[in-house]
Amino acid sequence: MLHRSLIAASVIALLTACSPSSAQQARTQVPTEVVAVVGSKSLTLAEVDEKAMQQPAGNFGAVKLAQAIYQARRDAVEELINDTLLQQDSAARKLDAAAIIEQEITSKVAQPTDEDAAIFYRENRARLRDATLDQARDTIKAYLVQQRTMSARQVYLDGLRAKTDIRITLEPPRQVVATDGRPSKGPEKAPITLIEFSDFQCPFCLSAFPTVQNVLNTYGDRIHFVYRHYPLANHPRARPAAEAAACANEQGKFWVFHDRLFSNQQLLEDADLKQHAAQLGMDAAQFNSCYDSRKYSAEVDADIRAGDEAGVSGTPAFYINGRMLSGAQPFEAFKEIIDEELAKK
Repeated sequence: MLHRSLIAASVIALLTACSPSSAQQARTQVPTEVVAVVGSKSLTLAEVDEKAMQQPAGNFGAVKLAQAIYQARRDAVEELINDTLLQQDSAARKLDAAAIIEQEITSKVAQPTDEDAAIFYRENRARLRDATLDQARDTIKAYLVQQRTMSARQVYLDGLRAKTDIRITLEPPRQVVATDGRPSKGPEKAPITLIEFSDFQCPFCLSAFPTVQNVLNTYGDRIHFVYRHYPLANHPRARPAAEAAACANEQGKFWVFHDRLFSNQQLLEDADLKQHAAQLGMDAAQFNSCYDSRKYSAEVDADIRAGDEAGVSGTPAFYINGRMLSGAQPFEAFKEIIDEELAKK
């Protein structure tokens, strides 16, 4: 849900991406098909679309239409599941929904104090423009109440979900992205193929770096990880770094070079890239000749075109068995999709 208050808008404005393997194709589903089951209640695609198609297209940014429709449907599925859980709990406890909401959610929301508002104001002052604490206090308190209510609601619903058999069979769109010849790690026949389009100068790619490592460490041989370059025009050293990484790959040193660049993102000048290669034990003459001749310029161009065709609009962008995950997302966002895909296997 979009929050229209000044403070909420400021929070939502925080970005998670820098901007400018074969995957199975999603099966087409018909309106009468069941796409989710909540306990004994089934939800059809038609029921989901009745809610999903009311969302503004602008909610989904510049993603491809197929991805936007899926996200709208997935949001609607989650909302309908929550509504159903509340209805089922209401029937089981012989209480109306309003009474349950008061008991389980509203009564558990602590009203923010002036000190709470002052702390929030100090921590977010840069995003509040010229508003004084006196001017912003009521808006801050309203926002804090809203956030605490959402948290209490989530705790309540998570409790219901833990006790209910819930299955979602809504088919996501899948993008076919070539992986042949690109740097990779993990078994090629792993049940999960994770493709990353990234930019060595992008701060959000740097933020995502430890999360990706956590994903790989957590799932081990169940993931085949593939890296593809997507240097952005507004990052002048990203393109040279990408070409340098391709030269490192020529010597079987892509991943150590990749890790070195993300550990030293401020050191991407020509001399820095050559020094990295030498310090990592590469044949310096071979690397320098490769880099200076821009030997892999066409390969980087091909990666950018592939990203454009796949719907990449910023970095980092990930495809998990063809399912797009955009931006520097938390580990839990990867886990949700990966676990769903493993369950299907």
